[in-house]
Amino acid sequence: MIADTIRQIETELAGRAQLIAVTKTKPVELLREAYEAGCRMFGENKVQEMAEKQPQLPADVAWHLIGHLQTNKVKYIAPFVALIHSVDSLKLLQEINKQAAKQNRVIDCLLQIYIADEETKFGLSADEAEGLINDPTLENLLSIRIVGLMGLATNTDNEEQIRAEFRGLKQLYDKLGAIEGANLNFSELSMGMSGDYRIAVDEGSTLVRVGSAIFGSRT
Repeated sequence: MIADTIRQIETELAGRAQLIAVTKTKPVELLREAYEAGCRMFGENKVQEMAEKQPQLPADVAWHLIGHLQTNKVKYIAPFVALIHSVDSLKLLQEINKQAAKQNRVIDCLLQIYIADEETKFGLSADEAEGLINDPTLENLLSIRIVGLMGLATNTDNEEQIRAEFRGLKQLYDKLGAIEGANLNFSELSMGMSGDYRIAVDEGSTLVRVGSAIFGSRT
């Protein structure tokens, strides 16, 4: 079942975007099943859960932190995290840089942009993101690399609203991606989840975060 769903989604994506299997709250057995079906990118919301699962899966799994990240939790994932999707402040970037340097590695990051019409979601405004990317302090952060943007669309049945939110994020991605910097290398646009990934891919997403469509609803 899981294998069939993964194959179906990857056929739909047709090389336009990569699939991140969102494994939050799911037992390691299901992650192994997804791995056997070819999944190599897993997304987790919580640092503790990711840190517990990581040693139990093969070393070639790329772990993506997609949930809100507190500065005091960065150290637990710094040794292995492949991509942090949810950077929403310079302070957090500075902490990621500090912990990455301790591990002698560079950690790739996405700036989370607030695009939804919902107060419960996190993220930078377009102006805040542009200000952060142009902040001279960024040049000193040699152990992080900003590789793109992430956004969560409004949880609504209005497909035109969702499409407009994704399209606006793609426009911001193109604008900010033109800015040059030693640790700027825009290549990833993370948008789209189980209910809206098809729209997201149409609008230029390179990474889709799919959980319930693969594993079923969270209990």
